[in-house]
Amino acid sequence: MIVAAFPGQGSQTPGFLAPWLELDGAAARLERYAEAAELDLVAAGTEWDADRIRDTAVAQPLIVAASLVAWHALSPTERASFAGVAGHSVGEIAALVAAGVISDIDGMRLVGARGRAMADAAALEQTGMSAVIGGREPDVLDAIEAAGLSPANHNGGGQIVAAGASAGLAALAENAPRGARVIALQVAGAFHTPYMAPAAASLQTAVDAISSVSDPQLPLWTNSDGSVVSSGQRALELIVHQVQNPVRWDLCMTDFAERGIAALVEFTPAGALTGLAKRGLRGVPAVALKTPDDLATARDQLAATRD
Repeated sequence: MIVAAFPGQGSQTPGFLAPWLELDGAAARLERYAEAAELDLVAAGTEWDADRIRDTAVAQPLIVAASLVAWHALSPTERASFAGVAGHSVGEIAALVAAGVISDIDGMRLVGARGRAMADAAALEQTGMSAVIGGREPDVLDAIEAAGLSPANHNGGGQIVAAGASAGLAALAENAPRGARVIALQVAGAFHTPYMAPAAASLQTAVDAISSVSDPQLPLWTNSDGSVVSSGQRALELIVHQVQNPVRWDLCMTDFAERGIAALVEFTPAGALTGLAKRGLRGVPAVALKTPDDLATARDQLAATRD
């Protein structure tokens, strides 16, 4: 059993898309995606600097587009070999596409709308996010609450992301829980908290505009509670719910483990979820598709499962 995992915001780096453009059909695919997302994806993924691609309205469609380019680099047979799909935060839109719930073009329209709506919401107040790594979970949650923040991402592997007002994040950094480190994240808002409530209406409008929705063709885990969602309509409802509620990647990994996952393959821009898997899914191989050179390792894992 191998799970396909799609990363969330913050995993992008300048120029990371360049090697993927060398694949046959990738440039043409990205042109179609760029039109749907209303963003120059090729320039964003090859030329723009770190500050420019940190913009929420840029980062979200760029990450999902890159994940889908890597997904389509595998053959239909290879893609069908996965036992299920899951995405972290905005990566859930790539997972919806991979599971066959919506088309890739509808997915890119949706993520373009999501990125713009969340960027607009983030601009209303000075907010941000910080990762709290280590420490006892009850102590970490108490410290987050004491600073007037929310636990936005329960990532597993000893990592919880706090989100909220900039002053609260500074207070948390100055009073880190015992045994924990607080690391400011390069994102522009308090995602997955009530600060994102203004984005929900715009996102719902984008969801309502999708004309063709199917039930998942592969098991699809939700960040809402780590369960497998069997209804395409329900999966889209949770995409809207997700923007102002916590990401429970820890519960996704718990369910992976309970179902006996054999390996995890993280699609580009990969690294964050494989890092969490090393701590939260100890002993489970995790493949990070950072460049096309890594496709061979993913194929080997899939072939071993089929054999």
